[in-house]
Amino acid sequence: MRVYFKFSILFLFILSCKETTKPTQESLVNEVTETDIISIPKSWVDGRVNKAKEKLGTSEAGEIVWNAMEAHGGLDRWYANGPLSFRFNYQPLDGKTARDSYQTLDTWSNRAVHTSATDSTAHFGWTGEQAWVKAKDSTSFEYDTKFWALTPLYFYGQPFVLNGEGVNLELLPEVTYKEQKQDVVKVTFDAGTGDAPDDYYILYFSKESHKLVVIRYIVSYPEYFKDGGHAPEKFMEVMGENTVNGILFPTSYKTYWLTKDKKPGEYITQIDVSNVSFENDLPKDFFDVPKDAKTLN
Repeated sequence: MRVYFKFSILFLFILSCKETTKPTQESLVNEVTETDIISIPKSWVDGRVNKAKEKLGTSEAGEIVWNAMEAHGGLDRWYANGPLSFRFNYQPLDGKTARDSYQTLDTWSNRAVHTSATDSTAHFGWTGEQAWVKAKDSTSFEYDTKFWALTPLYFYGQPFVLNGEGVNLELLPEVTYKEQKQDVVKVTFDAGTGDAPDDYYILYFSKESHKLVVIRYIVSYPEYFKDGGHAPEKFMEVMGENTVNGILFPTSYKTYWLTKDKKPGEYITQIDVSNVSFENDLPKDFFDVPKDAKTLN
């Protein structure tokens, strides 16, 4: 049996505030055999992909989403590649709190581990059932880490994340954006799906290439809107292309307030995504709550 040497989960590196390279793991602490790493059997991937294709094939909106998945590299490759790592640098232009972390996400089971881009000792995550944070004090993450643990995945993982349970797709009239015709699909969620089931997305897919072009969305997270309601709708432009292990990703996003005529208005947020890779040698306990971490309600 081959033996893999696995580094410590804690990233032992020094980052300056202007760090642009992916953190490295320098401390060799234990051996991990093939049976101890996160691995999804091919038969599981095939079954899930076939189920998604069958479900999406029952509607025109679903077929558009399936074609988008194919254009971005294919749902089978998305799952077979394993957990996804990237740096997601969310930069509001109005002085609100920035959110910049290196994160590793389990695309199969929606689990996450984040590490601050400016403090390698500060982490937070989601086990699939429990949110946690491990940091020196509350100033390490001045935002709701439970909400943010999976939020980047629901942007960066489009269109692949649309095959899950509780996802509803509705075909809307096509639009023209930047002189190109776009198929438009509205995404809503069943009650009880995630922490913010009242969220919705309106997605523009190029009729020619089937690639994702625009994400319109609202935020209805109940901790932000305790009396119901949601933030005004935003218009997110998907920018650039970066192919990693056969999967096509954007390199950045520009977010605007949506105008009354459904156009991008005031430019409010820049998001840059870098250091993208798929991880095929993570130990099975990688997404567990680490020792001395604080669990969150």
